[in-house]
Amino acid sequence: MKRREFLSRTAMSAAALCLPGAVFAQAESAYRRLLVLVELKGGNDGLNTVVPYADDAYYSLRPQLAVKRDQVLQLDQRTGLHPAMQALMPLWQARELALVQGVGYPEPNLSHFRSIEIWDTASKSGETLSDGWLARAFAMRPAPVSFAADGVVVGGNDMGPLAGIHTRAVALTDTESFLRQARLANPAGKARNGALAHILRVEADVVQAAANLNADYAFRTEFPRNPFGQAVRTAAQIAANPAGVAVIRLSLGGFDTHRNQPAVHERLLGELSGGIAALKSALTEIGKWDSTLVMTYAEFGRRPQENGSMGTDHGTANAHFLAGGRVRGGLYGVPPDLTALDGGNLRFSIDYRNLYATLLERWWGVESARVLNGQFAALDVVRA
Repeated sequence: MKRREFLSRTAMSAAALCLPGAVFAQAESAYRRLLVLVELKGGNDGLNTVVPYADDAYYSLRPQLAVKRDQVLQLDQRTGLHPAMQALMPLWQARELALVQGVGYPEPNLSHFRSIEIWDTASKSGETLSDGWLARAFAMRPAPVSFAADGVVVGGNDMGPLAGIHTRAVALTDTESFLRQARLANPAGKARNGALAHILRVEADVVQAAANLNADYAFRTEFPRNPFGQAVRTAAQIAANPAGVAVIRLSLGGFDTHRNQPAVHERLLGELSGGIAALKSALTEIGKWDSTLVMTYAEFGRRPQENGSMGTDHGTANAHFLAGGRVRGGLYGVPPDLTALDGGNLRFSIDYRNLYATLLERWWGVESARVLNGQFAALDVVRA
């Protein structure tokens, strides 16, 4: 098989590997804690996820779609979870789940493509940046060279926040297929042609990752029998490898619920919750739950008012989850004010870059201002 055929058939890719000499310096300890990002593709409906069940305005805006008061999983006197998220309640009760409300950014963009680009690059609404925010972090402070990779994207070839020329990152579907197909890679030689040199660097990254990854750990945890559950299983296998990686990114698609939302959203939230619960179980088995932080993100939320097709349209501010053994569980941010909307949309209270600053500074001990091109206060949501 030719190299270009290998790259197209394996469902894996890597960011370009023009690595500076600094990446081979003495191993850093910053990334010894694992970060797991879960992208909710399409824009999750935050109001029907973290439900303001005590707010009459919520039921006025959503006469058909609102989650009924007697079905909500109550978190406090005014806020609850969608009933499909029962699997997350043990984490909430153990104070290992944080819900951050009102996450957004100034001058929000409601295009799927542009808004996720903003999130991936940590850019302002009106600026375009080429590198992902994680790629900039690794360029500024490299991960240990002993790691199998800086980051692994499970499913798909879109590197998202890992996209950049200074990142050792690979995308794979599952570890078994990756290891079988990586044997076909042959990064030998040099090339003056830029495109060929890129392929050789990609293959070199594949070879390095394959040399340090395996799928040998036999988990007792039962993973959900759906695509997201199997992606979680792959993430757990990656986390079990001694060589280590700094970040794993998963994704769950289907959240663009313009029509017939109730059944679709119930299924997706059930898959998300079951997957996170299984990930906790698996990481607890290998003693890594306390050194792992899980965070969800999406390009935007949905409008507070339901549309005429039993769905919701593109919105702005949203609620996101952080989970892990060192998370200070609870509710963060400002509850949604459904009587003071901005053009029919929610006002944000926490800039999404505050979440990134939290991951960089509180989780990894990496200075965030240079990565985020500005000063954003970290949230006190994780313990040292």
